[in-house]
Formats: sequence, C-alpha cells, structure tokens
Amino acid sequence: MDKWIELVKAKMSELKITQTELGERVGMSQGGIGHWLNKRREPGITEMNRVLQALGLEFLEVAMVIREPQPPEDDEMPLAHKYNPYFRYPVGDWGVSPGVCESEPAYARAQEKQRFELTDYHAVGKAFWLTVAGDSMTAPSGPSIAEGMLILVDPAVEAVPGKLVIAQWPECEEAIFRKLDEEGGQRYLVPLNPTWPKALFTDECRIIGVVVQATVRF
Repeated sequence: MDKWIELVKAKMSELKITQTELGERVGMSQGGIGHWLNKRREPGITEMNRVLQALGLEFLEVAMVIREPQPPEDDEMPLAHKYNPYFRYPVGDWGVSPGVCESEPAYARAQEKQRFELTDYHAVGKAFWLTVAGDSMTAPSGPSIAEGMLILVDPAVEAVPGKLVIAQWPECEEAIFRKLDEEGGQRYLVPLNPTWPKALFTDECRIIGVVVQATVRF
C-alpha cells in the first residue's frame, strides 16, 4: 500500500495532476482520492489498478501476494512437506530394509533400487514399507493385519508396550512383525493370531521400528 501511494503521488507530481483531476479520471471524488493517498481508507485491488491506468501506468499491476511467514527457528519441516499431503517411502524386504542401513550412502543406494509407495504420514525417521508375510498378525477379531498388506515402519518412533513393532534377533536373518506387550514387568513379542506363540523380548532382540500404518494394495 505504501509503495502504491508513493508511486501515485510521484506520477501525479510529474504529470501535474491534482486529486480532483485524478478523481474525475477514475470516477471518484477528490475526497475519496485524498482518503486513499493519506491512508485514511484503503482501496481495493481493482481501484488501485484503475488509478494506475488513469496515470498512464497500465503496464503495472497491483496483485495480492500470498507469502509464507518466516518460520520459527525450530521449524525444520521443508516447505514442500507442508503443502504436499503425500510422502513417498521405499519398500524393503524382511532381510535388509532400506530404513535401517548403517550409513547414509548405503541408504541412498538402497533407495535407488527400491520401488516407493505414497502415504500422508510424515515420518519422524527414515521410514520404509514392508509387505506382510504369513498369518501371525491375522486376528479372528479386533485389529488384524493380513498377509499381503503393506505396513509402514518408522525407526524413530519410540517402541512402547502396545505398539506394533518390527524386531530381529542377532541369529535370525529375517525380522518379525509382532505386538510389544508387557506383563509383570517383562516384555513379550505377541502375535495377533492366537494360534501363534508369543516370544520373550530379551536384551539381544533389536527393535528395528514401529509400525505406524497398514494398507492394502489392489
């Protein structure tokens, strides 16, 4: 607004046009023009452009600009993430998953070879998808995750009792998908399918990540 007023006043001075004459050109009273130029009232975008045209400045245009305010210093979310509701994560396997590679270059190489799936979940860590194998998490009632479903694993989410997790023992080549439960101060890895046995969660067992989403592909 200030720049518009400055420009209009400068052009009026150059052309030696009074507020009355400018008002006649745009169909306004001298008082209305004066209110605008003295910031007692604010014209709309259409009126501002009409004034510019009346002053021979039709090559200029006032437009509304929507601009993101300066984010707080602790806001590290990329701008694209704020306005893009979907994120893509690589699909891994039950042996070596892309989200748990030891180094950044290894993670990048794994991503290059992987297919990706989209989700609206904004991961905390380097999330990845897995395809459920077997029926250990297929329950007869309540929450149930069947074979073939895709599950999204976030390694940075805290694994607390009640969460569905991906866990692996050192001697096992493949990880397993279970619910982390606690009974009498001891934690267990429990399948949702009651026909499968639960396992004692020991210090040797490593939690690779927490399952934060499950979906079905058709």
